[in-house]
Amino acid sequence: MKQQYDQLLVTPKPFVKWAGGKRQLIPILNQNLPEIFGTYYEPFLGGGALLFHILTKRKEQKCNISDLNSDLVLAYITIRDKIDDLVLSLKSHEKNYHKDSSSYYYSIRKHTPQNDVEKTSRLIFLNRTCFNGLYRVNSRGKFNVPLGRYTNPNIVNEENLRSVSQILKTNMVSVKCRDFEAVLRDAKKSDLIYFDPPYHPTSSTANFTSYTKKDFTFDDLSRLSELCMKLDSKGCKVLLSNSDSDEVRKMFPKPWKITKIQANRAINSNSKNRTGHFELLIKNY
Repeated sequence: MKQQYDQLLVTPKPFVKWAGGKRQLIPILNQNLPEIFGTYYEPFLGGGALLFHILTKRKEQKCNISDLNSDLVLAYITIRDKIDDLVLSLKSHEKNYHKDSSSYYYSIRKHTPQNDVEKTSRLIFLNRTCFNGLYRVNSRGKFNVPLGRYTNPNIVNEENLRSVSQILKTNMVSVKCRDFEAVLRDAKKSDLIYFDPPYHPTSSTANFTSYTKKDFTFDDLSRLSELCMKLDSKGCKVLLSNSDSDEVRKMFPKPWKITKIQANRAINSNSKNRTGHFELLIKNY
């Protein structure tokens, strides 16, 4: 049986960069969490910034986390269950990368590993060394981001990985690979569900949704809105992040509470375009 953790090596934080990651918004998200709630659900897990914050602050908190990206879900499970093997694999990547960064990067990007440790090690290595730390796949599900310009990327952040492993080992955390609608079967009255989906585009160029080989479409956004209404009718507490767009606002009429907040874009290809963005926080409590 998994045991409750006692003292973490360091405060766990996301082990991958993820488009729309929430580390910078944790203070605002924390202010918008209900004081009391049951199980915490996060069906678009991504980097897990809010998850790690909640688990650090609420040591008895039960969490049910999931994502449709099977590579990402495998990474969480591998870090939880095979941390020693993973660290050794990452150290091997680090050593080979420093011998010839370009040729090694593209050889690993092209390679298809066969076991769980090597798959997760590859994902973390590519995420740490690719351009802007962007996770993106093409229509065939192949990672296609070019090499980044780093002098000394932090490929093996061992202390953080071991803290993430330790906090995931508790019997309070369940990790699954599934579509976001599956949460409706499990969530009960007073449970908290936080949705952080691929954002609805606010312009013709702001349309990045390729976390998996299946894009997140307007129909998916409509499904998500309908799901939120069903969860609300069950007495669940719902918190949602999305872009500041008229389409999103129309899907959540009163009494839903909508707050406009400022957020930066850490992985925008143009550093000048990483600031001055706004998004919405939507909740029913």
